[in-house]
Amino acid sequence: MIDARKPLRVLASEGSSTSGREAITILGLAGHHVEICDPSRWCLARYSRFVRKYRHCPPLRTDPAGFLRFVERLLASQRFDVLLPTHEQGFLFARAADRLKLRAGLALPDFASYRAVHSKAGFSRLLDKLGLPQPPTRIVNSADELRDGLRFPSVVKASVGTASRGIWFVRDASDLHRALYDLESAGDFAGEVLVQDLITGTVEKAQSVFCRGTLTGFHAYRQIAAGVGGGEAIKESVSRPAIRAALETIGAHLGWHGALSVDVIMPLDSATPLLIDCNPRLVEPMNAYRSGTDLVDLLLRVSLDETPAPLADGRAGVRTHLAMQALLGSASRDGTRRELIRECGRIAAGDGLYRGSTEELTPVRLDWLSAAPLVMTTALLLASPQIASSLARGGFGAHLLDRGSIKKIESDDFMRNASPRRPGESQDP
Repeated sequence: MIDARKPLRVLASEGSSTSGREAITILGLAGHHVEICDPSRWCLARYSRFVRKYRHCPPLRTDPAGFLRFVERLLASQRFDVLLPTHEQGFLFARAADRLKLRAGLALPDFASYRAVHSKAGFSRLLDKLGLPQPPTRIVNSADELRDGLRFPSVVKASVGTASRGIWFVRDASDLHRALYDLESAGDFAGEVLVQDLITGTVEKAQSVFCRGTLTGFHAYRQIAAGVGGGEAIKESVSRPAIRAALETIGAHLGWHGALSVDVIMPLDSATPLLIDCNPRLVEPMNAYRSGTDLVDLLLRVSLDETPAPLADGRAGVRTHLAMQALLGSASRDGTRRELIRECGRIAAGDGLYRGSTEELTPVRLDWLSAAPLVMTTALLLASPQIASSLARGGFGAHLLDRGSIKKIESDDFMRNASPRRPGESQDP
């Protein structure tokens, strides 16, 4: 058995997401050899001294079979100890886990369990089955059902979506008209659409790592300030035994193996946390790392078939921030250069909400190359603050899934079509 405490060769499945970028920092600080594959030659993780090699790969969204063939050939031609799915590639890897685990360590549950929480409708049904709390929820399949079943205010969610895409906050008839237009234009009624009561409260997130159904690591944090699209710009670690217990219930029921994260609303008028979303991966693990809970290391151990002792929960009250998200959020809300410059000053000086906080996405003092995307984002926003929303939309790239790619992966003949060897194709990744 490979010792996860020694330097490992790790292949990260993408380099575009904030979660993947933070995992790479943690891996690099631990001395691991990290390589990434991503369809974007300018992905966020390329600006890191911790990435030893970048490999240009087919896009997951439009060519999942080609992406899988690429990864399999790379694992066959190069030695990697662990294949680390840092984002939605886990859906594909769970489908092909039997083949991939022959080449590298990989921590994922069976495909049926992964599908159960990847779909927003599937996760809602699972919560109902387990008796776990969520906002009042309805699942609809048409525009007419949505109109008839909706009450203001509500949150409308396409069953498939990530990075805050496919979510509409519907407070009045105008919002409803916009949501219906977007859903019908995207063909989302071909699947299931969730309608949840909009609950007033604090957004929190929890992350965990499971080893064959047993919870071995847990961390939770609350949102202090939002960035663009509702993501966290500033966060602070918290102690949440009730959320931990809910995750334990979910993981035990599914026999979960690997990483699992949930989004939660803490209602203003209740002490009961309401689960609102699930991500079958680690979401931005740096706050946990700064709090003393290294979930990335734990995930490596589980990937290598170790049975690690459970980690103690990290310290509460540890504050971290993502400067890029904060600047994008400031520009999208205020839209003036003056306020953007003030926000830059607060971040640089550690004033206001940033007091005692450390940078988690672009830690320039630890990784000087990470200054490049931060400086570029700042320059673009100062030139035109109004482009904040379009810059944020750029994060929905070819490394993510959509309804079409999910349908391909779920198809009966996908694994045959994704054979690692096809006539006439190069075998060199």
